[in-house]
Amino acid sequence: MKTVHIDFADLGDYEDFYAQLKEKITLPEFFGDNLDALTDFITGFAELPLHLEFVNMGVDQLETFEDLLVTLEDTEEETEDFTFAYFLEQYEDEEGETEEENKEK
Repeated sequence: MKTVHIDFADLGDYEDFYAQLKEKITLPEFFGDNLDALTDFITGFAELPLHLEFVNMGVDQLETFEDLLVTLEDTEEETEDFTFAYFLEQYEDEEGETEEENKEK
């Protein structure tokens, strides 16, 4: 299974997302930078099995990219051999402990 990581640490908008995606995956010439084209690519042109993984998403990016997340979750349900996951970045407090470590206290 091919896994493609998209790092959201420096992404601000969809233009940044599609630019990084094009660096990681060979997309057809006719690919349009929109969610319908992404769904069409995954369901008809992508070499499967494929796992997309978004890392370092900020909480504010959940709202910015909500349509993308919903679209990929729907595509995952409808497409065999396609999986998708996203992970939020972890912030350290003043003592250098991550949010996860603080929850354990």
